[in-house]
Amino acid sequence: MKDLKNTELLKHGSFINGQWQTSDDCFPVVNPATNEVISKVAEATASQVEQAITAANTAQPLWQEKTSYERAAKLQRWAALINEHKDDLALIMTREQGKTLADAGGEIAYGKSFIDWFAEEAKRVYGDTISKHADNKMISVIKQPVGVVAAITPWNFPTAMITRKAAAALAAGCTIVIKPASETPYSALALAVLAKQAGIPDGVFNIVVGKDSRSIGEQLTQHPLVKKFTFTGSTKVGKLLNKQCAESIKKVSLELGGNAPFIVYDDADISLAVKALVDAKLRNCGQTCISPNRIYLHRPIADAFKKQLVASLEKVTQGNGEAAESDVACLIHQEAAENVHKLVESAKADGGKILIGGLSQSPDSSFFPLTVIDNVTHSSDITLCEIFGPVFSLITFDEPEQAIEQANDTEFGLASYVFSQNINRLQQTTTALDYGMIGVNDTAISHPIAPFGGIKHSGFGKEGSKYGLDDYLIIKAITYGF
Repeated sequence: MKDLKNTELLKHGSFINGQWQTSDDCFPVVNPATNEVISKVAEATASQVEQAITAANTAQPLWQEKTSYERAAKLQRWAALINEHKDDLALIMTREQGKTLADAGGEIAYGKSFIDWFAEEAKRVYGDTISKHADNKMISVIKQPVGVVAAITPWNFPTAMITRKAAAALAAGCTIVIKPASETPYSALALAVLAKQAGIPDGVFNIVVGKDSRSIGEQLTQHPLVKKFTFTGSTKVGKLLNKQCAESIKKVSLELGGNAPFIVYDDADISLAVKALVDAKLRNCGQTCISPNRIYLHRPIADAFKKQLVASLEKVTQGNGEAAESDVACLIHQEAAENVHKLVESAKADGGKILIGGLSQSPDSSFFPLTVIDNVTHSSDITLCEIFGPVFSLITFDEPEQAIEQANDTEFGLASYVFSQNINRLQQTTTALDYGMIGVNDTAISHPIAPFGGIKHSGFGKEGSKYGLDDYLIIKAITYGF
């Protein structure tokens, strides 16, 4: 990446206790759009992961004792540096993750916004004084940092999923060790470069990189010095990591898979709903956990909606994320495209009808075309699984109760969406939907001020918002006798 304005952002090994670490074992990082190797990164050894945890534990009391204003100042400087280098950070992300430069630039701003938010929110960690229950007693409640935090973050948002966790942890007074996805280590390591420049003390922010996710995950989840573990990724992996945390009784938060329903009633603003759906579904080529997965259309408006949807997608340009004309790019790798193709073929076998897109044979690259498949059945694999691709699965319903019942008929409970102009219908539907987040006539539901998180097999805990610090704090009750 010689065309970066600041080539110092590109690092090739783990960041531990303020130092860059290498090893003899390296793994390649591939540009998914071209299948070319960007460069190679050193695999973190077990001893290096141990060093990172030990360094975080050593730095914990010193960082914890700093005032909230001191911690905020470091975070604000970090955010300013991210903004200063936003173009380079976006280019790094596009090349290792595949999303368009516009998408990547949006994520850099989004990721920075969490640092901005928690830098200020750190100053508002309040306790309580409880009314005395006896003449000679008083109870005080204070909040303190939980301690060393370990985090494993995904490849689909390689910057924002780190800043959303790390900003909250650091603001609360915790130190952190982060294991980013092996597909996208460079975005994480660039953040570490800027964290060091911002003056965040050695040992407070650590990055360990590697393809051996199982071994590193076991260390992070089972180490007794780690007091809190946070993970964003698949439900299958989240369940395993949660079990590994149980032995040492760690505080855990999990943001796992989704299967978001998108319900459009017959009184909805169709143009608004179509635009919101396309914007949400094509973000990162459909590779988001809150991406609409099942689109339920009320029969009276179904045909009009389908016509507008297809017309809208026909105007979208798909290509290499670095090309200025590309509105949407590729998936993370060819295997991901093959998985999406299998789901589409399964839906077709169940009676689904392709309105646009699809492939006649298995994909030979990471690109999968924008696809609309109609007449999807509720029991089809494509409605039971998280698609994680640019495929719109359309299901027509007759009665609202039918749509709500099918929307809830999943083990997941992350995000859902409903479009209507009838306040009574909206109230009834949002109350009945079993999801941690609901978008009403809108799909832009993720923001630093809003609590992000799901229920059921989509995990537990909240990120962002005033609630986002709670997962990094402990509540201590102090009873005074006098």
